[in-house]
Amino acid sequence: QVQLVESGGGLVQAGGSLRLSCAASGRTSSAYSMGWFRQAPGKEREAVGAIAWTYTYYADSVKGRFTISKDNAKMTAYLQMNSLKPEDTAVYYCAARGDIASGSTWRNSNEYDYWGQGTQVTVSS
Repeated sequence: QVQLVESGGGLVQAGGSLRLSCAASGRTSSAYSMGWFRQAPGKEREAVGAIAWTYTYYADSVKGRFTISKDNAKMTAYLQMNSLKPEDTAVYYCAARGDIASGSTWRNSNEYDYWGQGTQVTVSS
């Protein structure tokens, strides 16, 4: 089992920045890839990005504004969010899977085995 705990959410003005953290514990050898997803009220869950081995993937809506990184020593993944927009408002979740996600699979939420509890990000206009 892998436990994931997100932190770093909050309220920020449009144009601001936040950094989310996702700390993994437990059987972290089962977390080869880590993804970030978000869900806004009344909307479906959306894949934001993922880091798999040395590869990073991003949704078009966040490309150039968000950056995913991972500190293997700390078993923590990060989502640096810059130039935030009101439409980025959502609950953000990190997730882990036991394989190396590819460019065609990183968006598939049902392929992630472990999920964090989520952290709220609110961007005011």
